[in-house]
Formats: sequence, C-alpha cells, structure tokens
Amino acid sequence: MNELYEQATAVMRELGEKAKLKPGDIVVVGCSTSEIIGSKIGTNSSPDVAGIVFKGIYDYAKENRWRLAFQCCEHLNRAIVVERSTIPNADIVNVVPQPKAGGSMATQAYAHFEDPVVVEEIKADAGIDIGFTLIGMHLKKVAVPVRLENNKIGEATVLAARTRPRFIGGSRAVYNEELL
Repeated sequence: MNELYEQATAVMRELGEKAKLKPGDIVVVGCSTSEIIGSKIGTNSSPDVAGIVFKGIYDYAKENRWRLAFQCCEHLNRAIVVERSTIPNADIVNVVPQPKAGGSMATQAYAHFEDPVVVEEIKADAGIDIGFTLIGMHLKKVAVPVRLENNKIGEATVLAARTRPRFIGGSRAVYNEELL
C-alpha cells in the first residue's frame, strides 16, 4: 500500500514539473480505485485504496500550494469536490459522495477537506486521470497532453494534461512563450 502512496506522489511531482504548475493552480483528479486494483472501472470501489492515493496526491499538492478538485463518478454526473475557497462563488450542488455513488476518491476528498463542497464544474489548470475516468470536461479550453514517465498507480494507467491560453491573432501574431 505504501507503493501506491509513492506512485501518487511521483505522478504529482512529475505533473508539477512538466506542466510548470504554480501556487494557486487548480489540479483536477479523476480516479477509478477499481482500475488501481486491477478491476474494470466502476466494479470494485475501494475506500482503503482511495485513502492512500488521496493522501499522496493531497500531501504533495498541499506542499506546493496547488488547489485540488476531485471528480465524482458518472452516477453524480462527474460533479467536483473542492474546498469552498477554491471557487468561492460557485453554485453548490446538494450531494455528499459515497463509494458507490460518487466514487471512493471523491468520498475521501469530501471527508478530508477542511470545508468541502460539491460543484457541477470547474476549469482546472491541469489534471490527472487515473484509470480512464475522462477529466477533460473540467480543464480550461486548450488542454495539452503531458506525457508522464510515472504513468501507473497500481494497475491503473495515469494520463495527464495541462492547459495553455488560446492563440489569438493568426500566423503573424507574436505569442508569449512563458504562457506556453
């Protein structure tokens, strides 16, 4: 189980480096604990596994002052668990995630955040998708794949993305390289 913590931390470290995340950036996390333990997504939710992986992700993000958003499963329409301070004026939905209705990872986030709320959507700066949970709907407009060397947590494949500002102005425009 300690290996899952280390894998989650390694994923976050590599994402932070490759996506050039800064304090205050929002990272969305989608996670199938079923996939982590080698089962088909949605068939074997594991609160224990979620607790370990959550801690690895949370500890590293907190150390780097990133804000986290955890995606619920499709039973809750992929709603998002966040700290209220992450998006203070958002419309909150009235639900508390459970392992089989929201997912074990979203349940862990709701249980461990200081002031958790659930919202329908967010526009994150980067994200990780553990086990093909499809986080793209919660990223800002222009998502760019981040190829991770640390692309496994347990048996689950980890995909990652960062976002960048849209290009405006055509072929003669000059772009700010720091934003790319």
